[in-house]
Amino acid sequence: MDAILNTAKSWLTDFFDPEVKQEIQDLIANDTEELKDRFYKNMEFGTGGMRGIMGVGTNRINKYTLGKSTQGLSNYLKKVYEGEDIKVVIAFDCRNNSDTLARTVAEVLSANGINVYLFSSLRTTPELSFAVRHLGCHAGIVLTASHNPPEYNGYKVYWTDGGQIVPPQDGEIISEINALAYEDINFNANDSLIQLIDKEVDEAFFEASVKNGNFNAPGKDEFKIVFTSLHGTSITAIPEVLKRAGYKNVTIIEEQAEPNGNFPTVKSPNPEESEALSMAIKKAEEIGADMVVGTDPDSDRLGIAVRNLDGEMEIVNGNQAMILMTKFLLEQQKNKGFKGNEFVATTIVSTPMMEAMAKAYGVEFKTALTGFKWIGKMIKDFPQSHFIGGGEESFGYMVGDFVRDKDAVTSTLLACEIASQAKANGSSFYKDLIQCYVDYGFYKEKLISITKKGMSGAEEIKQMLKDFKENPVSSVAGSKVKWIEDYNTSIAKNVLTGEEKSIDIPKSNVLIYETEDGTRIAARPSGTEPKVKFYISTNAKLVQAANFKRVSATLDDKINTILGELNLG
Repeated sequence: MDAILNTAKSWLTDFFDPEVKQEIQDLIANDTEELKDRFYKNMEFGTGGMRGIMGVGTNRINKYTLGKSTQGLSNYLKKVYEGEDIKVVIAFDCRNNSDTLARTVAEVLSANGINVYLFSSLRTTPELSFAVRHLGCHAGIVLTASHNPPEYNGYKVYWTDGGQIVPPQDGEIISEINALAYEDINFNANDSLIQLIDKEVDEAFFEASVKNGNFNAPGKDEFKIVFTSLHGTSITAIPEVLKRAGYKNVTIIEEQAEPNGNFPTVKSPNPEESEALSMAIKKAEEIGADMVVGTDPDSDRLGIAVRNLDGEMEIVNGNQAMILMTKFLLEQQKNKGFKGNEFVATTIVSTPMMEAMAKAYGVEFKTALTGFKWIGKMIKDFPQSHFIGGGEESFGYMVGDFVRDKDAVTSTLLACEIASQAKANGSSFYKDLIQCYVDYGFYKEKLISITKKGMSGAEEIKQMLKDFKENPVSSVAGSKVKWIEDYNTSIAKNVLTGEEKSIDIPKSNVLIYETEDGTRIAARPSGTEPKVKFYISTNAKLVQAANFKRVSATLDDKINTILGELNLG
């Protein structure tokens, strides 16, 4: 506790604002537990950058923690691009304080002699990724906490390729940040280096999104869409992109169209949570819509609901949407003709069905750690290869490589193209998905997230993962465990034969069990939230579409058995 108290007292110097010092003094006098949580560690970069609760302290998002990160980034950019006229573009989402924090970040960069393009109002994360290359910038920053609760904010850094920072840049930038004291931050803005941007970049992004996501699907005049931005930034892009692609029957949920960092109409602005789409689904039922689309606050994730075999609106999960989007893009490429250098990509905790489908098309399949920055890195690392598309189970997808991060804008358009074409052909999005199960195997997944907040929660998560590794299960739902993949040691071991293989992916705190029947269980801590996540994947043959409901129920039973065996039910 002495170390935490000393860290807190270091914020009582004249460098810090009077109200900050007053708040810390109040915490020291009245709330030891809250003081601990705010100062027991420094905010760090995770899989999606730096993200946390807003407030005063080293373990909070505020002008000083973001200022220090920006000062470190400035120092790094000046070392790497010595003598160049350095440019950085900044965007921000709808969250409380995002606009003022974005301005602070811009001021620190400008104080260090760096040119800044700052969006004049909120913009989507995919547009920021696009803008980095469009404007010829050396880096980009977006102020967002993605789908986290209202009290969060964050900061994602992008490199010259438009992708999030990856090794070695991330480690080198972190070293620069860690070498600084807060007093090293230069807050003395040079306003002449800050240029506001908006419509010119918007126009270029919309044009690129339509070019990559529009396949001139038939039936658009009859296709009905309900769209909700969940109080986020996608309202600035998706309605316009759909309109330009020819969709006229788009109903916007007006109660959720106004950007609002408090997200007043939802428990969580996360399209992974079914409750987030409830208002839109209700409207879809009222007007007989074909599809519902909802996006998270910075518009990199999308949730989709479509009509199932019984004609009811059903949410499809991230794995299912990814499968159908990738299938559609592969089919488009097949019609053009494969050149032999194409690849699709996903992450190690996403559905194995992606690999089965890639094999069926004879296309290379690449897999990466969780986090879209790793998929972006693939595109950079293999410039001779052609990236068709890829995604991850957490409702993110990327169409082509003009954006180098999850892109809910273009993915929304692609999903509508698939569904509109299917309906015109006498099928549906849902029926086409079932046909994929017939063609490539019926894979069904389940995600369990367990939240453990604060300093004690971090220790609990650490212990849970340690127990999962040190007490390995020998069978899952009656099938023997065959492989244990330990991404901390980069070793995959066949526990039945003793064979070992090296894992050619950066080390990460992930453990995966795979059984003889292909069932997979993965465990990892979240990189952006105080959660531990367990991913379960099961599979079965689906001989014909008519058997779908029966086989689906069998897989549900198997998943429930696994949850019981792991005490996760």
